[in-house]
Amino acid sequence: MKTVLVVDDEALILDLIATALEEAGYRVLRAAHGIKAMDVLAAERPDLIVTDYMMPLMNGQELAVAVRSDPQHIALPIILLSGAQSFLARGRRDLFDAVFEKPFDVDELTAEVANRIGAA
Repeated sequence: MKTVLVVDDEALILDLIATALEEAGYRVLRAAHGIKAMDVLAAERPDLIVTDYMMPLMNGQELAVAVRSDPQHIALPIILLSGAQSFLARGRRDLFDAVFEKPFDVDELTAEVANRIGAA
C-alpha cells in the first residue's frame, strides 16, 4: 500500500486531505508541523509528502529543504499547499514537485498524488 505523509497545522484541512487520500486507498500518516513530519520520516518511509506552507515551528519550505538534504529522502515527491506564499514555491522546482493554491480541489490533489506515485 502506498503511503502519503500529510503535514498541516489546520486540523480540518489535515482531516479533509487525509480522508480523501484514505478513500482513494492510500495509507496516510499525519503531522501538525514540519518538526513532527521529520520525526515521522525518521520512523516511516512514505512515498510522498503533501505539506502546507505556513505552519508553526517549521514551515513547508523549511521542511522541504530538510527532506531534500537527507540522502534517504532526496527523491521523495513533495506537494505544497499554499495561500499567499505559492508564488515563492513555484520558483523552487528543486524543492516542490507540485504546488496547489488554497483553496484547492481535493479531487485534483488526489489525482496529482496518483500521478506522482501511482494508484493506491
